[in-house]
Amino acid sequence: MAIKPLGSRVLIKKLEAEEKTAGGIILTTAAQEKPQMAEVVAVGPGTKDEPMEVKAGDKIVFAKYAGTDVKYEGEDYTIMKQSDILAVVD
Repeated sequence: MAIKPLGSRVLIKKLEAEEKTAGGIILTTAAQEKPQMAEVVAVGPGTKDEPMEVKAGDKIVFAKYAGTDVKYEGEDYTIMKQSDILAVVD
């Protein structure tokens, strides 16, 4: 990966939004809720005040409006502060 986050930032790739409801209704792109789950692609080195608690490959839940969206080599990523991550999903 050529994008290397700095400090206590992480690079994530959002998981795909659900295209169908539990009842089988297919949602249009506009009706789909933005995903708040993602996979960590890369992490920064952390800082002395904030060591990194996540690692590449972790599945996470993050704050709804967190981060900055970035497009790199045709893929969509988000860079955010580690403090915007709410939980790690096992």
